[in-house]
Amino acid sequence: MLIDLHTHSTASDGTDSPAELVRAAAEAGLSVVALTDHDTTSGWDEAAAALPSGLTLVRGMELSCTGRGEDGKPVPVHLLAYLFDPADEAFAQERARLRGERVTRLRAIAENMAADGLPIDPDAVLASAGEAAGRPHLGRALIEAGYVPDMNAAFAGPLATGGKYYVEKVDTPLEVAVDMIAAAGGVSVLAHARARTRGRILDLNHIRELAALGLGGVEVHHMDHSPQDTEVMADLAAELDLIVTGSSDYHGTNKTVKLGEYTTAPEQYDRIVAAARP
Repeated sequence: MLIDLHTHSTASDGTDSPAELVRAAAEAGLSVVALTDHDTTSGWDEAAAALPSGLTLVRGMELSCTGRGEDGKPVPVHLLAYLFDPADEAFAQERARLRGERVTRLRAIAENMAADGLPIDPDAVLASAGEAAGRPHLGRALIEAGYVPDMNAAFAGPLATGGKYYVEKVDTPLEVAVDMIAAAGGVSVLAHARARTRGRILDLNHIRELAALGLGGVEVHHMDHSPQDTEVMADLAAELDLIVTGSSDYHGTNKTVKLGEYTTAPEQYDRIVAAARP
């Protein structure tokens, strides 16, 4: 079995529609694929309707959170949520709030860039982005306007975290997110916690605290983890008896990684399914 538990569609910042994504997953030889768009479940129905025979769809999401960095200061973190009830009221309200934060931030970043001679129409970006608008949508607009040659240049330049145009958004504290996912019957898995190329990273002791609060697992095998940090995460998962996942974090043409390039062992996937509450 080939199991990829972290992918994105056009429902957030991927370039494949949900239907295209599940078809591509089947063509890549996957047995199980999770759709985990940012702060939204809007792609689930389309993916399920287009699901090829022999492929299992895991309904998931990637939640925008904040944790405690190694320097003791707040740091942006992503938390994967699997097999939760999307109708759970508290969790649904929090997802809606996060999507509102995304819109506010996108407009503010666009205003900052426009004031510095890089005008981008935020209304046009939002109209094409859907409800989970993010910096990659601004990145595509920057490429189309000829300001940058590609997405890597966009994120190394105008869209850089902490850069001159950067705007923070108010994300969900990790402790609150873990509790919300559990209350909605789901399983939480910390995404790419050692992705140093993205900036500051989460304190390992914070992960230990989250495990005591009900964190289900950690994404160990990921393109943004060095071999050394992959080993650190594997050791931590063993120490805390956490589920170990590996995933592509596929975004279509927005990233070079391919579906199934990093995968989850079948017995670890079984742990997720067993831990979810119907």
